Amino acid sequence: MSETAKEVPSTEVGDIGLPEDLARADLYGLIARFFQMPPDQALLDQIVATADQHDAADDAVLAKLWMDLVEVAKNNPAKAWHEEFDLNFISVGKPKVILNGSFYMAGHLNEKPLVNIRKALEEFGLESAEEITETEDHFSALCEVMRYLIAGDDVEVSNLTNQRVFFNAHIRPWYDDLCDAIESIPEMHLYHPVAALTREFLAIEGQGFDMI
Repeated sequence: MSETAKEVPSTEVGDIGLPEDLARADLYGLIARFFQMPPDQALLDQIVATADQHDAADDAVLAKLWMDLVEVAKNNPAKAWHEEFDLNFISVGKPKVILNGSFYMAGHLNEKPLVNIRKALEEFGLESAEEITETEDHFSALCEVMRYLIAGDDVEVSNLTNQRVFFNAHIRPWYDDLCDAIESIPEMHLYHPVAALTREFLAIEGQGFDMI
């Protein structure tokens, strides 16, 4: 668990064509997993196995982007994903792609956006797990928070209002910039479908919150 010590239902690769909250939570969890660490072969196989669950004639943008992800998962082993992840997201200096919101929102790491996120998590009663080294503004951590706000058992915390407020304050301002950064690197061909799926899903989330 990357962000909270509280229990959240385990992530499964759900049917992303369904509007139900658990499907939303599953996709947030999957996106978090892709940006926390490279997928292992078991996860890739699980993604490939969902191909039979989708109608090839489905022209929904999100469904098409999911099938793009299925294709790269099917045709590239975990080792290739690991190499691409390390090359672009991990570095002893500045990585090619930074995954922290403070960088995109304030221009530097560990700036005010991180402080604001920590305040929000404190209000929710959430805290980072001891084994996690990333700061709370890491993209995977923020997606895990959204997963909890959707699927957690405490309705005082896990509710639509908190989802909307947290998303608009801490994810919406910069997810497009992150996806742009990934898609601007031609060599990141495995993570291009991940970025495209992430961008479309979060755009749909934003549209939904705007209707509240």
